[in-house]
Amino acid sequence: MKASGTRPSAITKELWNQWLQTREYWQDTKAEEFQRRYLEELVSSVEKAVTVIEQLDKLGDKIRKDCE
Repeated sequence: MKASGTRPSAITKELWNQWLQTREYWQDTKAEEFQRRYLEELVSSVEKAVTVIEQLDKLGDKIRKDCE
């Protein structure tokens, strides 16, 4: 993966790790709801976006190569 997809993945991974630390102290139903409603959705969306970014990077490489 090129740098364009690396940063969002790394930031999301760091956010998730911070969340896991938070969950050690916040262990009620609201924490579970927050995780389901916001964080899991965010992680899923970032993964989808990174996949699209990777595809665009490949397409850009192909276009550059075809134009040479």
